Amino acid sequence: MDRSAFTIPCLALAVLGTLYASEQLTKSPPDDGKIHVKYWEKWTAFEFDAMKHVVDEFNKSQNKIRVDILSVSGIEDKTLMAVSGGIPPDVAGLYGPNVTQYADDHAVMQLDDMCREAGIKRDDYIAPYWDACVIRDHLYALPSTPATTALHYNRALFREVGLDPDKPPRTIDELNAMADKLTVIEKNGHVKRTGFMVTEPGWWNWAWGPFFGGKLWDGKGKITINSPENIKAFTWIQSFSKKYGASALSSFQNGFNNMFSSPQNPFMTGQTAMEIQGVWMYNFIQKFNPKLDWGAAPFPSASPDLQDPTVIDLDVLCIPKGAKHPKEAFEFLKFVESQKGLEMLCLGQKKITPLKKVSNGFIEHHPNPFIKLFIKLAYSKTAVSTPKLGIWSQYSDEINNAFSAVTLMTKTPKQALDDVANRMQPMLDKYMERLRVRGEQ
Repeated sequence: MDRSAFTIPCLALAVLGTLYASEQLTKSPPDDGKIHVKYWEKWTAFEFDAMKHVVDEFNKSQNKIRVDILSVSGIEDKTLMAVSGGIPPDVAGLYGPNVTQYADDHAVMQLDDMCREAGIKRDDYIAPYWDACVIRDHLYALPSTPATTALHYNRALFREVGLDPDKPPRTIDELNAMADKLTVIEKNGHVKRTGFMVTEPGWWNWAWGPFFGGKLWDGKGKITINSPENIKAFTWIQSFSKKYGASALSSFQNGFNNMFSSPQNPFMTGQTAMEIQGVWMYNFIQKFNPKLDWGAAPFPSASPDLQDPTVIDLDVLCIPKGAKHPKEAFEFLKFVESQKGLEMLCLGQKKITPLKKVSNGFIEHHPNPFIKLFIKLAYSKTAVSTPKLGIWSQYSDEINNAFSAVTLMTKTPKQALDDVANRMQPMLDKYMERLRVRGEQ
């Protein structure tokens, strides 16, 4: 079934029924003489509050438009269904990897002309964040809050085992050696503490290959997950299971499932000494263990030509197709995309800004002591982001399955990645043919 035709299956009808029934999502705006822009956002808690502050500032800045912001769970699916049913919001805050699927489904408006008229241009942005919003030479979204990842490490544990806390690992070999020194295995074989775990937090399993110089596809039509570079990365991943025991590491990891946002997070408790995490980790450290003596550094490199590997992550704002007030919605987007708007939002969420120009005040008032590092990493030549594929969700799932098979040692790295390639290549062939038939390839 071609979702681009906006045919609604039974599940979609059920979701739409929920949307129609929800007073919060569908209630009419008050008759106050203003144009009300309906804005759906995925955030909750302090992240939502940060954007609510920006919304309030916009509403106070003029008297013709009022943005009504609402926190919506499962926004990537609900927005698509709302577009299908003809009841979309005027603005939707999506995840960066959603943009390609929405563009493929013709579910979001192109913003090229409006941005050109408003003077919003690529040169103002750190390139990867702007480029993530461009699909087949058209702009479909704008960055809101971006992020990069780095190695977070426990300085106190470094000192405990005789490591210099001011000299974190710079290479994969150094990471391996330090992880060995920091890992504690009990006499019964149980893992008491890990120096480093590739499964913690396990959010970017697709990125390990690119960190080793691999690519996920050739950009034209071939899946390349089973390239020598990707196999090398997954061989390194499996080395931890071979060294410490697959079942022992699995049991250790299972003790922390669904505990990221809690005091039981293994990094907070000192049960994991090093891990890859995003700029947002500062927020959780401050909340759950503000006395933690920690540091952040570029993730170790797999080779001299792959320095400062990092994952480019971002949230985006778009105007769904069929929005009732696209002109007014874009006025709000212009406000958010200003230096004032983005710094207000990103400082409120304690992240970096997607703009090249950064005020002294943003840096001075930012509580994350490593904010300059995270900004610098956004310019890294080894920065990686998800591929622009409308089948990325399926591809990511397959990579996760391969990752599990490798860490549990049920398959060799080559077997696992060959299996992914064999399953995904026919799917990519169909996807590329669909784009070709539609004249969008």
